[in-house]
Amino acid sequence: MKNKIIFFVVLFFFTNFSIVKGDTMIMKLKDGEVVIELFSEIAPNHVKRFKKLAEEKKYDGVVFHRVIPGFMAQTGDVKFGNSNLDSFNLKRAGTGGSEYSDLKAEFSDIPHERGTLSMARSNDPDSANSQFFICFQSAPHLDRNYTVFGKVVKGMEFIDLITKGDGPNGEVSNPDKMISLSIKNDQSAY
Repeated sequence: MKNKIIFFVVLFFFTNFSIVKGDTMIMKLKDGEVVIELFSEIAPNHVKRFKKLAEEKKYDGVVFHRVIPGFMAQTGDVKFGNSNLDSFNLKRAGTGGSEYSDLKAEFSDIPHERGTLSMARSNDPDSANSQFFICFQSAPHLDRNYTVFGKVVKGMEFIDLITKGDGPNGEVSNPDKMISLSIKNDQSAY
């Protein structure tokens, strides 16, 4: 009986390790590092795109162009929002995406709560591409209407420090940016 228990404990550990491996990201901001857990079983295509763009360094230097206090911080426009590129245009940030085709919606029952990462899109549910937002607090009106693909598990205090925008649309005139976004290689506890 003891051997069976040990077997199942070891099996559980290795099974969970393989699920988590590669699904933790590190976002470096001016004030500190943010650890993000991705939901590859819930939104596999969105997670795959997010990781692909991060591996290609497309998110490095991208600004938080739309930040609404008490709601969310939006970023991810790799075409017009990347401050490291010649194509950077703050007035157009929020209108671009990657060279890859748009993604089909992967809506779920995971709620939009503090720290949730969700893909931004137009009125078309199947128009998500590279832009995403992080919720400052619960936003139940977004539930089952936007694809949740991850959650901040450490460093939310640094998300809270992102420069806020003005007006109802949250346009930011002097935005903060993602210094880098990368896959966490070491799967030790965060």
